[in-house]
Amino acid sequence: MKKLIFLDIDGTLTEPGSNMPPESALRAVRGAREKGHYVFLCTGRNYDMLSPLLSFGFDGVVASCGGYVRFGDQVLYDCPMTGDQTERAMKVLEDWGVFYTIECLDGTYTDGRLRKFLQSRGTEGANSELLRWRRQIEESLNIRPMEEYRGQPVYKMVIMTDSRERLEEPVKAMGQEFELCLQEPDRYGYINGELVNRRFDKGKGIERVCKYLGIPLENTVGFGDSANDEAMLRTVGLSVCMADGSEEMKKLADDVCPPVAEDGLLRGFEKHGLC
Repeated sequence: MKKLIFLDIDGTLTEPGSNMPPESALRAVRGAREKGHYVFLCTGRNYDMLSPLLSFGFDGVVASCGGYVRFGDQVLYDCPMTGDQTERAMKVLEDWGVFYTIECLDGTYTDGRLRKFLQSRGTEGANSELLRWRRQIEESLNIRPMEEYRGQPVYKMVIMTDSRERLEEPVKAMGQEFELCLQEPDRYGYINGELVNRRFDKGKGIERVCKYLGIPLENTVGFGDSANDEAMLRTVGLSVCMADGSEEMKKLADDVCPPVAEDGLLRGFEKHGLC
């Protein structure tokens, strides 16, 4: 029976921010495709950020949290923000001191204020560690400075702030059109999240793939690890969370597999007969 398998990237297929899955994960993907299953990337990353992974032989993508969906060369769904939505979101975030990164189909651009803010808070301890982490992510995922943005359509925004109060007005202003998906508080003490159009999510993207390929939802499997995987894990027939993932997602999932660094994806595929 042919199945559709959907994989989050960061923390599931790869270590966060990496473009290189472990060999065990690639073995799992190859084995599943050899058995006749389709394997899709299902990610918050935009198409540009995930493109280095396509060489490993995936059948399609649900990118930008479901805002851009394709099977092979066929685009199934394409829903960027309108220009007005982008301008309003950027203005209210800037007015309330919320740092953001905008994700387009062909590039990602980051708010230079964040680095300046971290530098102003000192060069030691958590801020210094976060600054180093941000630089590494920007380099590995080809995230460019905001000054290079030329008005391309935006699919999603990633936000960061040091205070929930700063989000109150942006949520009031954009909440009817966009959902703010917040990650669990991280070790640096900053709040991270994603501003995602309510017209789509990972779950709706999966439904669009199923409809196009004529495969029922009960024949789908999803692997994820964090809050932005919730719609995927609620939609698929079998949901699996990584052991080092969000506690809430582990409670939601049907099963838990070891972390990706411990060959978790391969072990999860083998346990459920996918490869």
